[in-house]
Amino acid sequence: MLKSLKAALLLCGTAVFACTPAASAEVAKGEKIFNRCKACHAVGDGAKHKVGPHLNDSFARAAGTAEGYKYSKAMTKAGEDGLVWNDETLDAFLTKPKSVVKKTKMVFAGLRKEDDRANVIAYLKTFSEASDTETEASEAQQSSNAIETTLAASSAPAAVTKPGKGSAGRFRLGRVAMKEEVAAWDIDIRPDGVGLPVGKGSVALGEPIYTENCASCHGDFGEGIDRWPVLAGGFETLTEERPEKTVGSYWPYLSTVYDYVRRAMPFGNARSLSDDDVYALTAYLLYLNDIVEDEDFELSNENFAEITLPNEGNFIDDDRYSEPHYVNEAEPCMTDCKPDPAVITMRARVLDVTPEGEGEGGID
Repeated sequence: MLKSLKAALLLCGTAVFACTPAASAEVAKGEKIFNRCKACHAVGDGAKHKVGPHLNDSFARAAGTAEGYKYSKAMTKAGEDGLVWNDETLDAFLTKPKSVVKKTKMVFAGLRKEDDRANVIAYLKTFSEASDTETEASEAQQSSNAIETTLAASSAPAAVTKPGKGSAGRFRLGRVAMKEEVAAWDIDIRPDGVGLPVGKGSVALGEPIYTENCASCHGDFGEGIDRWPVLAGGFETLTEERPEKTVGSYWPYLSTVYDYVRRAMPFGNARSLSDDDVYALTAYLLYLNDIVEDEDFELSNENFAEITLPNEGNFIDDDRYSEPHYVNEAEPCMTDCKPDPAVITMRARVLDVTPEGEGEGGID
């Protein structure tokens, strides 16, 4: 914990009622808003550079100088020209990044609400030692004023509303989620099998589960009914005009199958299947797609990562930062980008939105 926060806690020990939850509430709100930033930035213990630099010790640091991160030329120059991160400059940058550093590669549009920016800045300050020196005096003065106000108010009768047990925040509602509750919500599964629950299920056990819960929409053999998705077949059709994108022909990872079935199926009764049921269903889908051929095959958390789907090798990483307008730090083209006239490459009838036959009012 940083020294400024320790000082605040000591003051709280001197006069408990003088320390309002305002500061901690701002930090808590800032942490919540910072969730929007986590895709690109990390902060806190062990934080590393991601798409953007980590934000530890940002305050009083020149822009573009976090060690080990490759900044855009524009951000590096801004730091060389004297841009230093503090409350004022960071507030301006969070309002509209490109108004401060015109050619920054940060694609976030900005936080329009002043309170949101202030709360994020308060949150980031808790990870910056430099902010202690800058704010220590003002915090001490604010605490002193709060103590004097509280002592003065204590001589007069006042109605005190006590928050409920475990409550927090401005409205004194709710509580911090328990680890067990977070675990029940955090059920995603990675392609390498991380996140899988312990369990198992065989092809033979999966067939009756599929028949009872899935066949009415997806067909007895995964062929699909009406407009419901086809789950099996479609091998070697991806280069055709109308490919069949099934588990066997198109999907890249088995974890996607397990995760989706577990999270969203059966339709209208999601999360009603046990983990073992989902293992059995996933095994049966492998069988329908000829990925396994033995009805006694048993899928479990122990052998899950050994199964690869046929089309996995045809997926590539989304490395959009290697595209020219990112590499050259240029604005993406939005108008008149194609020098030649536009040509039709696919017709809408492929998507089943136009009548068949010529001259029937179809739209290409």
